[in-house]
Amino acid sequence: MRSIVLSGPMASGKTTVGRALAAKLSLPFVDTDEVLVAKAGVSSVAEIWNREGEARFRAREAEIARELLTDPAPKVIAFGGGTVTRKDTRRLALSRALVVTLRARPATTLARVGEHLATRPNLNLGDPAERAQDLLNERAAAYAECHGSFATDDQTVDDLVDEIAALALRDPVVVPLGERTYTIDLCVDDPRALSLAIAELGPSSILMVTDSNVARHRKDARKAATASLAIREHDVILPPGEEQKTMTSVAAIWDAALGANVDRDTVVVAYGGGVVGDMAGFAAATLLRGVRFVQAPTTLLSMVDASVGGKTGFDHPTGKNLIGAFWQPSAVVIDLAHLTTLPPRQAISGFAEIVKIALSHDEALFATLEQKVEALLTGDYEVLMPIVRRAIELKAEVVMNDEREGGSRAILNLGHTVGHALESFGEYNRWLHGEAIALGMVAELRAAEALGLAKEAPTKRLAALLHKFHLPTDLDARSLTRATTRNERETPSHFRW
Repeated sequence: MRSIVLSGPMASGKTTVGRALAAKLSLPFVDTDEVLVAKAGVSSVAEIWNREGEARFRAREAEIARELLTDPAPKVIAFGGGTVTRKDTRRLALSRALVVTLRARPATTLARVGEHLATRPNLNLGDPAERAQDLLNERAAAYAECHGSFATDDQTVDDLVDEIAALALRDPVVVPLGERTYTIDLCVDDPRALSLAIAELGPSSILMVTDSNVARHRKDARKAATASLAIREHDVILPPGEEQKTMTSVAAIWDAALGANVDRDTVVVAYGGGVVGDMAGFAAATLLRGVRFVQAPTTLLSMVDASVGGKTGFDHPTGKNLIGAFWQPSAVVIDLAHLTTLPPRQAISGFAEIVKIALSHDEALFATLEQKVEALLTGDYEVLMPIVRRAIELKAEVVMNDEREGGSRAILNLGHTVGHALESFGEYNRWLHGEAIALGMVAELRAAEALGLAKEAPTKRLAALLHKFHLPTDLDARSLTRATTRNERETPSHFRW
């Protein structure tokens, strides 16, 4: 277990809940305000604030938070109300701990502060009630960047502790994008995870988008995820395959949604691979000028790449993914059990995107892939889960820093310039996406070598790893002219997914 940080406005219950949570989890508890007062040698937070001003006060907070978060020993930490307003502190907390925001209405805050209002200097800058609301408004984006958020106005401490402990067991990955922040839950054969993600959004109805292959093979899991929700559901089942990623398919989603009289509280659920996720996401972005959607990826490739980051859209006759929108999901739920019904080539194809992000961002992950190829190909969940999680964490970090691909996010297109051209050239039925990206990565690195921009060793190492995953690496005239189809490639005999 990692550390748990409790954040949120003053008097939201961080210290009270934090002490009880630490006791339940047998972890030490630290209140940063108490540490701040002790280090400054004063009697109260207000004394530091009044003597040194807010800027110096925040700097002291940040220093204490950094010390606590870089200590590897897990603990429960209660932050001051404004600690996460510093971006560097907030992002450090998100990377090192499970961050939980406790919320309270301004009336609750004032009632809890009561006669101790003088000890809360940030509430004494005008009318306390108005100031409490202003602080909530100013900090809304910072408080939203968390792994989970809980209202404390009408909840008991015991209930809050149980809910936070359950969140810690889920240990989701977070994509911090201000008020568009969302989490990614990872599980194995647990349809309840998707049920919970949908229920937390409180939708008026669900538009479930899938394809006929997933509808057939994952029917029971899909029904189990929504059976307990008592929410009106409409299903849209599309033909499978990249060649179906067209405006015609998107229009089918629109027609089904409007025919069902959806409203802006409807949630679109993309239950399928990257093609379904891209089209359902675009449909959600454009329906009624935007409704929420949840990604429930069912292929390895979509789990580690397409479902995270908010890229949605469809193909055009002149090229792949030329029409689309950035529209972030409200939640992503990744259940590795979906992989058990994938055709072997589809499953193996997904490793290309994991190799890509390891090559571009994480030498240690690349080395792990080299060491554990055999275990991964036999479907060992204990090996696969941390690798999938790490790939997602890396993708989330890239998206956090460049949501709309204005700069650094472009590195995730490694292999895609050549790969997308190959897919289009092969009319989307010769190479699977991951196979095309594998070929594209090797071709692009070899081109970089020829231009003196890369060394030969990384290209050989990349090709060797892709070969171990039974992914193609040689792009020559024969491979381009031979009329292969994506059903002809062999898969390893020991593949066990």
